[in-house]
Amino acid sequence: MKEIIWLASYPKSGNTWFRAFLSSLLSEDDIIDINNLKTEGIASNRKAFDELTGIDSEDMSMDEIDALRPELYEFIAKTLNKTAFIKIHDAYTFLNDGSPLIPPYKARAIYIVRNPLDVLVSFSYHYMFNLDNTISNMAREDFCLRSGQTEFEPQLRQKLLSWSGHVQSWINNGKIPIHVIRYEDMKNNSFETFKKAVEFIGLLYVDEKIKRAIELSGFDQLKAQEEKEGFKEKPTNMNAFFREGKIGGWREYLSKEQVSCLINKHQKVMKDMRYLDENNNLVY
Repeated sequence: MKEIIWLASYPKSGNTWFRAFLSSLLSEDDIIDINNLKTEGIASNRKAFDELTGIDSEDMSMDEIDALRPELYEFIAKTLNKTAFIKIHDAYTFLNDGSPLIPPYKARAIYIVRNPLDVLVSFSYHYMFNLDNTISNMAREDFCLRSGQTEFEPQLRQKLLSWSGHVQSWINNGKIPIHVIRYEDMKNNSFETFKKAVEFIGLLYVDEKIKRAIELSGFDQLKAQEEKEGFKEKPTNMNAFFREGKIGGWREYLSKEQVSCLINKHQKVMKDMRYLDENNNLVY
């Protein structure tokens, strides 16, 4: 069935890595070009919104834009000639009339979650926030990306909620079938994790093709390609998009107080996602 597969995640949780894997899987010659991934971009792309609606979004309020987004995504779903893989960082939220921002029509989702301690460090680096401000932002239920409205902003507003709120909004959405994968399992149990995601999507590939796609989309390969050719999704003020990608890298950057603060704000969901054990000890 032709449908939208939403590739959903809080920022800096492994979305680009998963898209690179898909690009290799969908490629006949296995080649990955990080500047030409075989997915359909991001849901918050302002240029795509303007072109498909025929409206200049700069003349609209952010709430007016959001009110049109469900209709836009339904139009995309109705006119598909193949399955579309669309990245999205928006939390699963609802409009003022109670309807979901992301309509369930011909839609399913892969949700990628990562240890929020590692997200914190990567998010801080990516958006040039200091660590303490990032901890605060990750706990805010009203936190948004791209909340400004200027002609230079390439993306629309994305309501993230808190990190915990974001995770729960997608996992408990009740509208769109969802398959959850953890960044850490993508690293530590790659074949089984990616194969289950491929099966959920409904793609039919032999194990060797999946293993090859995992190999070609490894972090070192993506980082090397960025160093050689650049990456168009990298913000201009960053040295590199693919920085470290390590599990537990937060230990090199965070104080005990910062770790405790973040855990206190997200303990329940960290436990649900198995980042804390039954005694509230960190797993990664």
